[in-house]
Amino acid sequence: MENSVGLKELRQNFDKYATIVKGGKTLIVIKRSRPVFRLAPLEEEWEEVVDFTKIRKGGISIEDILSRL
Repeated sequence: MENSVGLKELRQNFDKYATIVKGGKTLIVIKRSRPVFRLAPLEEEWEEVVDFTKIRKGGISIEDILSRL
């Protein structure tokens, strides 16, 4: 199968395959000669709502979070 990878190979070299998928390719993951799942790039970028590290390093209350949304 083209664009396929074994589950063991994926686990051992995850960074390599994450880069491939991030580059736009879809991979089929194989376990015991059968397809198990598909890794595909995201269709759209995630929007950052709140960067909690910029608010307070030690943590913030739920009221603070809700007031910033």
